[in-house]
Amino acid sequence: MAINKDSNGYTFVFAIALVVIVGAGLAAVSMGLKPMQDKNVEIKKKMDILGALNIESTRQNATELYDKHILTDECVVIGSEGQVKDGLVAFNIDIKKQYKDKNLNPKDRDYPLYVADLDGETKYVIPVVGSGLWGPIWGYFSVDSDKQTIFGAKFDHQGETPGLGAEIKQKFYYSQYEGEKITGDIKSVKDGTGAGVNGKVDGITGGTITSKGVEEMVNRTLSVYVKYFNNN
Repeated sequence: MAINKDSNGYTFVFAIALVVIVGAGLAAVSMGLKPMQDKNVEIKKKMDILGALNIESTRQNATELYDKHILTDECVVIGSEGQVKDGLVAFNIDIKKQYKDKNLNPKDRDYPLYVADLDGETKYVIPVVGSGLWGPIWGYFSVDSDKQTIFGAKFDHQGETPGLGAEIKQKFYYSQYEGEKITGDIKSVKDGTGAGVNGKVDGITGGTITSKGVEEMVNRTLSVYVKYFNNN
């Protein structure tokens, strides 16, 4: 029987077949690339953790440096009251996913704590996540062995405005946190009085909402770790 290629039925079936074939192809490509995507995410996470320790790394040497400095067996996951949660692996905790989960009570979130050895001195690395003006913001802090003094910090964002809120990922901004104490709130100010170790940092000019987002993210998260440090 001859097929009428000018009929509506033929066009409809052809369109469906095309969608199925293309969809199956894209799904296969996505599944094939998934291991590579997961590996890239893992390496980026290791680079960010090392960055908070002021260790420069590349995608090529990040894993080597991470294994050298991070004491995996000493890393823990704590709860919102600072209690250690058994059976969880710090590196496997996705704090961004938990922060976005509106069905998860904030009290039930997990808080990874990485322990590092830097030239014989113990450092602690704390991940943070929050909200900027246009989307998620996140970062990592490292804390000295006194469990109070910030040694290093790094921030990043998903879609803050270039030249404004996006400046939180620049060193001139995040380096202000070095030397600050995690035992008290760290305020973001607009009057230029944030320089130095005084519980204040200068906010981004024109990026007030993002700066305040960082302030909320930092103080909310660090307060959880202070509870842990006070008892350990």
